[in-house]
Amino acid sequence: MAQNIQERINEGIYVSSQKLPSEYDLAKEFEVSRLTIRKAIDELVQKNILFKLKGKGSYVMSPQKIQSGRSGLQGFTEAAKEYGKTSRTEVISFKTLKTVPETILEALKLTKGQPVKELIRRRMYDEEPMTVEKLYLPELTVEGLTAKDFEGSLFQLLEEKIEIAYSHQEIEAILVTKELEKWLAVPLGSPLLQVDSLTYTKDAAPILYDRSYYRADKYTFKNTLIRN
Repeated sequence: MAQNIQERINEGIYVSSQKLPSEYDLAKEFEVSRLTIRKAIDELVQKNILFKLKGKGSYVMSPQKIQSGRSGLQGFTEAAKEYGKTSRTEVISFKTLKTVPETILEALKLTKGQPVKELIRRRMYDEEPMTVEKLYLPELTVEGLTAKDFEGSLFQLLEEKIEIAYSHQEIEAILVTKELEKWLAVPLGSPLLQVDSLTYTKDAAPILYDRSYYRADKYTFKNTLIRN
């Protein structure tokens, strides 16, 4: 039921700041109980799609940023689908590095001389540039693959051979450079989120080092912090 209401929001039937029909009217329209409607609304409130005003009803929140981490470890394609949006990937380059920076070798637990592939992609969200990814993988992990293969979900592609378990992220605020201005279509000097991620298999082996640049006006991150 929550999905039905969210689809109406995505389709513009319910728009930003609009008050939803009453629980009674929604229950009658969808031919379900008021309890079912109440649970659906509570679920959408938890997702920051709706908000409630006591005694006044439920309202659609202002257009939200994509929230990475909202549903656990997801790729960009999976996150866009959850928001009811389309995604598209442009491969800018895919090559074997002639010289691998020490930071990448160390992160991937490789020794000097072991080949590493660099994959640079631009991710589109409803045909709007959203993020640029610079990805580094051991060559053996992507052996036999071509640039064309990376136009979809990277996680789904990797999981054909490897079980992905978790990822560590570090987030830093930076400003748009000339290179990123061209790729993301945002003004030079605008704020960006630089995210360095290291993704591991269930055996705690690092398989993917990712430095991505996200538009700060469109993207936010949600993390769970556990107090020791």
